[in-house]
Parts: sequence; structure tokens; C-alpha cells
Amino acid sequence: MYKLLLIDDDREMLEITSQGFRERGYNATAICSGENIAFYIKKYSPDCILLDVRMPKVNGFEVCKKVRTMSNVPVIFLTGSVSEDDKVKGLLLGADDYVEKPYSFRELEARVRASIRRTQAALPGKLVFPPLEIDIESHSAYCDGEALQLTKQEYDILYYLATSKKDVLTYMDIGKQVWGSYREQDRSSVMVMISRLRKKLEINPVTARMVETVWSKGYRFIDMSLDA
Repeated sequence: MYKLLLIDDDREMLEITSQGFRERGYNATAICSGENIAFYIKKYSPDCILLDVRMPKVNGFEVCKKVRTMSNVPVIFLTGSVSEDDKVKGLLLGADDYVEKPYSFRELEARVRASIRRTQAALPGKLVFPPLEIDIESHSAYCDGEALQLTKQEYDILYYLATSKKDVLTYMDIGKQVWGSYREQDRSSVMVMISRLRKKLEINPVTARMVETVWSKGYRFIDMSLDA
């Protein structure tokens, strides 16, 4: 589940937008001022910040500048009409994107997802498919920050599924990956290991659906965040 922090002094717009994200499964926190941005970043560790430019007391540019002193979290400016100079200023301060009001919620969500994925793709040694995170260096996997107790073979299969460029991995593909060779009688062993892996992924209803059976062929990995 992605965590969003929405900052806008327009309370009605703020409520409508934050509620829309909650209905789509996001953990959305809405605040009307960026004065205490450091507190909220530390408290909520957002995956993305949606930030209005024109706010009293502390404007969006000042908030963005403060954010960049403590975090690389994606920042998307929400704004009415804005000059090209202001857009350049925001980007130079570290903003990732601009979305002009009134905006389409569908477009806004797409931009949020794109910004988050660009940031997470840059994480060294990690594959992130919220709420699943695969740590390549330690050969471990986590769901919502909780370690999954995977055997080496279960981890190898999960990693293989998650990184394969093939749409479907056959029983033979998986068997060769795990044992280096494959005989037809190994098919049942592959099925047992996939069953064990799925059981451990059932810790969350989203990860529970990430390994899909392709009837009579094998299995494929589904990044559920792409379908949300």
C-alpha cells in the first residue's frame, strides 16, 4: 500500500482528492499546511507528496525546498495557472512533476504511480512490488516490512518469477533454475514448492495473488500494483 501525503489549503479539494486515493487502496494523509513538513515526513514516511503551490504562510516552493533537505520522496506540485518560470523554479528545487488544476483523478494517480516507481527502481539491490520487497543482497523478502520466512529454494523461485522476462515460467524452467536439471517427475516437486511459497505470501491479500497458475503450463508473477 502506497503512503501519500497531500498538502493543500483548499479543504474541499483536499478531502475529495484524499478520499479518492483511499478508495483506490492508498494510505492517504491530508494536511492543510506545510509548516510542519519535517514532522509529517518523519511520522508517516510517505512514498509521494502532493503539494499545492499557492498556500498562505508557507508556499509550496518553500515546502519542497525543506523536503529536499531530508528526503528524496517524489514531490508532485498541484497548481492552477502557473508560469513557465515557476515550473522551472519548482523543478530546480527538486519537484518531480506538475499537475494543473482542475485535474483528472485518473491522470493524477497515473503520475503518482510513475513517480513512485521511478524512485523505487533506483533503490540499490531491491525489487519493490508494494507491499512486497525483495532484498537481492540478503536473499530475503518482506511484506509490509515484515520478513517472510522463506527457504533458499522458495526465495530463488520468488526472485526468478519476479525478474523473468518471460510471461509464463514452465515447470521445466523453474525446475532447471532450482536444481540445474529437470525430469518430468520433478513437476510435482515444483508444485509443492510453489504451494509453500504461496502459503507464506498469504500474509497479505495482495501478495497472495502475485503467483498465478497458468493452467497446464506453469506460473507467472503478477505485479498487483500495475492492475490497481
